Amino acid sequence: MRSTDATLLIVPGWQGSGPDHWQSRWERSLSSARRVEQANWDRPDREDWPRRLAAAVAAADKPVVVVAHSLGVPTLLHAAPLLPVGKVRGAFLVAPPDLDVAELDPMVANFGPMPTAPLPFPSVLVASRTDPYCSYARAEGFALDWGSALVDAGDAGHINADAGYGPWPEGSMRLLGLLQSLK
Repeated sequence: MRSTDATLLIVPGWQGSGPDHWQSRWERSLSSARRVEQANWDRPDREDWPRRLAAAVAAADKPVVVVAHSLGVPTLLHAAPLLPVGKVRGAFLVAPPDLDVAELDPMVANFGPMPTAPLPFPSVLVASRTDPYCSYARAEGFALDWGSALVDAGDAGHINADAGYGPWPEGSMRLLGLLQSLK
């Protein structure tokens, strides 16, 4: 599958992805990319965010590949039971937060506990060994739970603009690999 054969739904996390974030750059540079807008990026709503994602999937005129970062990952997991069967062909998941850690901001923690059901479509989970919001060991466990292929991003922080991931060519290549594996 090529990126133009699918609608790439960009699902940012808490506070959205700023203009220098790799998700925002991909949204600007890929004609098939669309951001799932939330009512309030600063006050995540565990019920509303997944519903908005499910509505965006249902409205897409092509097969969907979800590109989720941070709190966007549990947003997709909570939305999975609401999604039209077969419409989502794959997911590219990056730097999920560990929702079961007591030190998380309450705005994010209300999305917990982290869903553990397997995803009904292929997925890739990119995790950092130095993510302040999720240990690599927890990310390994998430990948097993969800049936995701795990990619070790090394010392990459939260894989966002603050960690130096505005342009993220390695991520683009990983997304391309996922797309090419999909039918």
